[in-house]
Amino acid sequence: MDASTTTRTSTPELGRRNWFKQGGLFVAGLTAAGTLALPARSFAASMSNDDDIKMLNVALGLEYQAIAAYQVGAESGLLQKPVLAVAVSFQGQHKAHAGVLESTIHKLGGTPVMAMKPAAYGFPTDQLKNQADVLRFAAGLEKGAASAYLGTVPQFHNRDLAKAAASILGDETMHWAILLNALGENPVPAAFIA
Repeated sequence: MDASTTTRTSTPELGRRNWFKQGGLFVAGLTAAGTLALPARSFAASMSNDDDIKMLNVALGLEYQAIAAYQVGAESGLLQKPVLAVAVSFQGQHKAHAGVLESTIHKLGGTPVMAMKPAAYGFPTDQLKNQADVLRFAAGLEKGAASAYLGTVPQFHNRDLAKAAASILGDETMHWAILLNALGENPVPAAFIA
């Protein structure tokens, strides 16, 4: 799936949700080697392998989107120094996710999607007037990602990929909570993620 053919919606949160629904979910696991730990069996002839690669590529496209969004926030000049440091840290985690996704897609025999130019994402940069606007924008993206992961983890044929996706769900949820807290809002606004 080519990231440039993805339908965009009017809000970043809905855009991420719809992108996940189109191709499933991504995973961006954590290993020192830079790829996900996969079982020793061969996936070469497996249809489920192709489905997992498609979902991983959707996820990779979303990681590129998150990296670009945090860059917009960092370059906005609207973030105070401590908040900027947290935003750059979150961007670094999304870069780590993207690196692992790329490696895993290659390991499974696929071709990773390419990042789009930042303008192609249609971020609402004209609506970012202060630090709170930037934080709310980022929180919406993180909430959308967490919701998408939750709904699609079971779609992976490879259970190791599903576990890694669930791990990233936790990371996205922590980002969302921290951003809500920085806004002075309840960092855990509900008992369940919708």
